[in-house]
Amino acid sequence: MKISARTSQNIAKVIIWSAALLVIVILLAIILYILAKGIPVLSWQFLTEIPRNMGRSGGISSSIVGTLLVTSVAVIVAMPFGIGTAFYLTEYTRESRITRIIRFSAESLAGIPSIVYGLFGFIFFVTYLKLGWSVLSGGLTMAIMILPTIIRTSEEAIRTVPNLYREVGYSLGATKWQTITKTVFPSALPGIANGVILSIGRCVAETAAVMLTAGSALRMPTSLFSPTRTMAIHFYILAREGISIENAYGTAALLITLIFLINVVFNMLVNRFIAKGR
Repeated sequence: MKISARTSQNIAKVIIWSAALLVIVILLAIILYILAKGIPVLSWQFLTEIPRNMGRSGGISSSIVGTLLVTSVAVIVAMPFGIGTAFYLTEYTRESRITRIIRFSAESLAGIPSIVYGLFGFIFFVTYLKLGWSVLSGGLTMAIMILPTIIRTSEEAIRTVPNLYREVGYSLGATKWQTITKTVFPSALPGIANGVILSIGRCVAETAAVMLTAGSALRMPTSLFSPTRTMAIHFYILAREGISIENAYGTAALLITLIFLINVVFNMLVNRFIAKGR
């Protein structure tokens, strides 16, 4: 039996829309379930107090600070190297063996399990460099982990900028650097920002690599050399050990809320920057 082109197109649309709807429903179901269980736990005391009794009581203020510190170190270190590498691959060199090696290395690093990054960070940063279990060790390890993501997403965003933009800049007498900073970078910024946001989300949600490098101390970190426990690690320990399932749900709900707020704020800043550039 031969199916007409219109019928096959309608069948394909139904399958595609059904798959997309299924993904959305599953995602919403997970998020709503966690929020329903976790939001009642959230309170001012929960957000501002340090965990006590292994997390059975108190709050998660130290874990919130630890998460923000580890993520900030990772992004501050990885972002310049990742974006700079992407501009080098797209603007300052032609396709060659070196560029292929760099891309292959980035793709290979992206596929390495996080526990391997954690083992490397423990051996190199914690032990060899004698940084100990600290915010700095965890942040540097996470910087290496998110570097491939920033490189690949930034490179693809830069490649989407039409060559006409560059040619117009050169025809007006602009240097390559001026063309990149005034034309290419603002045009590619939304795509670059998406890569950074994905990297931030991975830092916030990571457990294995951070546990082996930043530690799991419950006290408030006072410097970059202090051990700390991120919210993801706190949630993992509370749930795995059965210490407090209620506090685990509260931590998970706060994690989801934090990632959502980071996405909103980052997009607002990017849109404001683009608007000023225009």
